[in-house]
Amino acid sequence: MAHRVRVVAGLWALAEVVVFAVVAAWIGVGWTLLAALATTVLGWTLMARQGTQALADLRERALAHRPPGSAGADAGLVAVGGVLMVLPGFLGDVVGLLCLLPPTRPLVRAAVGRGLAAKLGVVRPVRVRSTRVETFPRPEGPVRVIEGEVAGEGHLVR
Repeated sequence: MAHRVRVVAGLWALAEVVVFAVVAAWIGVGWTLLAALATTVLGWTLMARQGTQALADLRERALAHRPPGSAGADAGLVAVGGVLMVLPGFLGDVVGLLCLLPPTRPLVRAAVGRGLAAKLGVVRPVRVRSTRVETFPRPEGPVRVIEGEVAGEGHLVR
């Protein structure tokens, strides 16, 4: 896993350098540096605005004793998008912008969710209409037994 992360990070950095060089050859070095600085400022601004909104949504859910739901994922995407926008590089700016803008954030959230579900081997969850839940103590840890009716079955990917 660590090897894959290093390879992906190295390829990403190489791609950023290539894109930076292509943009510099196209519009000039000065304009390229100015564009990189402008995207950094835009990243800070968007991260501050969207981050405040995402944290307010999380706080509201916590005060109402509701689970974070998509507000938690949005807060994480805003943080990742802000970091990508602040770091130099145009590819990271594009991905960061997708994470920061409210209209595109659900698309990124869905793509990340599908990727995680595929990695874990679950396409969709099992839904149960519960009638009773009991927890039984066991030496290896408590066991939760749910009595109910299966409303929809998930499938494993092999």
